[in-house]
Amino acid sequence: MSRPVRIGVQLQPQHAPDYGLIRDAVLRAEDAGVDIVFNWDHFYPLTGDPAGAHYECWTMLGAWAEQTERVEFGALVTGGGYRNPDLLADMARTVDRISGGRLILGIGAGWFQRDYTEYGYEFGTAGSRLNLLKDNMSRLTARLRVLSPPPVRDIPILIGGGGERKTLRLVAEYADIWHSFVDVETLAHKNKILAEHAAAVGTDESRIERSVQWQGRAQAEQLRAAGVSLFTIGVSGPDYDLAEVRRAIEWRDEVNPELLEGLA
Repeated sequence: MSRPVRIGVQLQPQHAPDYGLIRDAVLRAEDAGVDIVFNWDHFYPLTGDPAGAHYECWTMLGAWAEQTERVEFGALVTGGGYRNPDLLADMARTVDRISGGRLILGIGAGWFQRDYTEYGYEFGTAGSRLNLLKDNMSRLTARLRVLSPPPVRDIPILIGGGGERKTLRLVAEYADIWHSFVDVETLAHKNKILAEHAAAVGTDESRIERSVQWQGRAQAEQLRAAGVSLFTIGVSGPDYDLAEVRRAIEWRDEVNPELLEGLA
């Protein structure tokens, strides 16, 4: 399935002591022409001063739902073990409704031990966190089907991670978007694994959009040829410099000329 290239920006909610800096970055990103604005679901900074300023993910997404007009938005990604999955489904439905149907529900197994230990969650092992995510995905998707009123649309689910035995199985079963941190060679290998899982659960793997972190224009050209269509640039506070985001948008508009012609 051929897809147009999309550009996302991850506004990492760290080192911005005044929330207004994040609000301004969201506005600048939407005005610049990004397709998706992401944050992340951590409770402490991942880089820089570990005691630096930081904000919570989902309350922020509610604010973005009201603030933005065009972009899709979501978490890259929600920690799968931080919230009751039925509650998370209700939160996602509500935020989707507030935005008029623009939420992407990004989710993963979680990995940052400090989040778990300081907030009282059981860290366990990578395997136990993935098993919990598997159980939670079943509950989350079931809850989304019975909420009243329902989401505006079938909320796209993005699953992050590259584990071949468990994560890619969940991607095959539940995801509309698969986000990974891979080069071209690794992507080709994991695509084969994903296709095997999709066949096992009876889904068409070509319906799943491939998503990676932006690694520069040259690498993006190779990844696009390998089937990736969503590229996301991460930027941190307090400045939220969007210079590289604008370069990625320029490249997107070069490789999606038919979309620009349709707007002429």
